[in-house]
Amino acid sequence: MDERYETHECDVLVVGAGGAGLRAAIEASAQGVRTALVCKSLLGKAHTVMAEGGIAAALGNVWPEDNWKVHFRDTMRGGKLLNNWRMAQIHAQEAPARVLELEEWGALFDRTRDGLILQRDFGGHRYARLAHVGDRTGLEMIRTLQNHAVHKGIDVYMECTIQRLLKDGDRIAGAIGYWRENGRFVVFKAPAVVLATGGIGKVYKITSNSWEYTGDGIGLALQAGADLIDMEMVQFHPTGMVWPPSVRGILVTESVRGDGGTLRNASGERFMFNYIPEFFRTETADNEKEADAWYEDKRNNRRTPDLLPRDEVARAINAEVKAGRGSEHGGVFLDIASRRPADYIKKRLPSMYHQFRELADVDITSAAMEVGPTCHYVMGGVRV
Repeated sequence: MDERYETHECDVLVVGAGGAGLRAAIEASAQGVRTALVCKSLLGKAHTVMAEGGIAAALGNVWPEDNWKVHFRDTMRGGKLLNNWRMAQIHAQEAPARVLELEEWGALFDRTRDGLILQRDFGGHRYARLAHVGDRTGLEMIRTLQNHAVHKGIDVYMECTIQRLLKDGDRIAGAIGYWRENGRFVVFKAPAVVLATGGIGKVYKITSNSWEYTGDGIGLALQAGADLIDMEMVQFHPTGMVWPPSVRGILVTESVRGDGGTLRNASGERFMFNYIPEFFRTETADNEKEADAWYEDKRNNRRTPDLLPRDEVARAINAEVKAGRGSEHGGVFLDIASRRPADYIKKRLPSMYHQFRELADVDITSAAMEVGPTCHYVMGGVRV
């Protein structure tokens, strides 16, 4: 071996070890090919863990009326019909099987009284359809996939940053990168490379993403001659932490609103009733009394506007702050303390309870959270 760098060979190289990368590596290994998994940080530290609220899948465990067609409809409506409809259809159809697959591989979900996987409400969904584990669903997903990948014997290379894809003429031939610990180069020879490198969140000052999310895979693909698509489609999660400055942008899961939390401005007004688009008005409560009735009896189809799609809620919060109706630190207030008992909050939202206790010295069972929009996901990327 050339002393300047080390070399590894495999049939399929997967770059990125979040939910997508781990699942791709598992599938490649199941097909009987030599598979290697490279990650920029440590295995298990991926943005997938920030998918705290749950996995959207029309299992019909809470609402038997739910099915993939309703899920598909919700997805298209939430995307203002700009979505790639075929991708949205495949997602809605296959999501239940993926959730049951995770369960088969050892994922532990919250349960209904009948022992089925429990599902909760989320923004933009007509029915409660998010399978969850408290508010730590992403962590459970990563744990399950990681354990399954290790069990399969997949080669894992951690703390390695890929710098460029290698080509033999017009065909991919592997990738070159460096070990973060010592800067030494490493070459991976592979006739197939899967890019699952996450998003671009760190191009924004306020983001839920950790330091790794600098658009590496998108740059690699562009250098190799691939097309990019929909790069302007950046999602801002409406509720990230606002105070103190050191934690600004850290995610506050949508589950808080799904479990009864309400958004209020500095005057205590539930301002989301002022921002219901005509597109959603027929299905959304027009006043606080209707919305509260929906929380108590979910069979009332007039949903609370606090659970509108993320882009609608994020723009509404931004408008309130710009109009001078925001909180002291430039956000709004998310209140669940007045809506749910303390024991309920600690059981359903344990991560949020500890996050605010440790990072902001706020007890969310007795006080409101200060929240504001934070860069969360990019829906664009490599054209496939």
